[in-house]
Amino acid sequence: MPGGGTRTFLEPDHYEAGLGQAQIRAVILPRDKFRAHLTWAELHHLQLLRCEEDHPGIAYVQLAPELAFVAFSADSGPSPVWRGAEMLTSDIVFHGRGDRLHRSTPGPFVWNVIAIDPAHLEYYGRGVSGIPFSLPAEGRTLQPSHRLAAGLRRLHARICRLAETKPKILSHSEVARAIEQSFIQMLVNCLTTASAGTDGYAKRHYAGIMVRLEEVLAEHFSRPLQMPELCALIAVSDRTLRSCCTEFLGMSPTEYVLLRRLEEVRRVLRDAAPKTVNIAEVAHRFGFAESGCFAETYRARFGEAPSATLQRIPENTIRSVVNFPNFCIGGEEPGGLASPNRERRER
Repeated sequence: MPGGGTRTFLEPDHYEAGLGQAQIRAVILPRDKFRAHLTWAELHHLQLLRCEEDHPGIAYVQLAPELAFVAFSADSGPSPVWRGAEMLTSDIVFHGRGDRLHRSTPGPFVWNVIAIDPAHLEYYGRGVSGIPFSLPAEGRTLQPSHRLAAGLRRLHARICRLAETKPKILSHSEVARAIEQSFIQMLVNCLTTASAGTDGYAKRHYAGIMVRLEEVLAEHFSRPLQMPELCALIAVSDRTLRSCCTEFLGMSPTEYVLLRRLEEVRRVLRDAAPKTVNIAEVAHRFGFAESGCFAETYRARFGEAPSATLQRIPENTIRSVVNFPNFCIGGEEPGGLASPNRERRER
């Protein structure tokens, strides 16, 4: 059944697990002590998220191809960099299926997300606009009118506020259905009337290089990669890779690779049983051969020794707290317009 809730996170990977329940895979790399607040509202064919992150950081985001995603930032605060381009408060990002991208934020950031069954979005898009409507092959940045964008933001904020303060109201099926109908129509109006920004070939090419960087890292976490080898594996020049990382992440490739490896070590140590794990072995698993140098680098990054992380009692899993078990794909039919499932049966 529909519903909603909210939770505060003090560890990046717990926050990642919360996002994962909404079909968003993310690697969060904070630049400072981490704190995030996640509010979710689950309706019949639609889920809304308000993701508040209190500190600057970097994220690599992978969206599930089974859902359609739309995202926009808050009205105030520093502008984040999405896929190497500054995201303005007037922008709405209409993601392609299975979109993968990097995000960099210079300060506290609020990320608003809409996830919906693609069949329903396409059906409502055609019904509201009167023209064929489909998801973009690649993510697009849209600039809807000020009136429509403000209306979408306002309605999204109200629903998330309801999920935060009175979640039981959303659990009433007919209430959830009415809210969903209003929101989808507002969303479709924004998507079908907005003007589209142009990223250009160079920006799209750079975005592809950054995705390839993540693929290479995933394949070679067990050893440090020097720049010549890293560039060869990605099939790109040293200068181009440095330019991409500076533009997308605000740091050099070597800094980013080191940061990713340190974060992986920290995840293993924090979630492990102290008596069953050897710190040197974990460090070596992620390419840190010198124990002394590793411990010094680790302390500089996290403000504590690896042994302190290992001895900390792991928090309980959050899967039972942040969960979207009833968000269906092509399930219960919404009221109002006939759903695509009903239309197919009638034919």
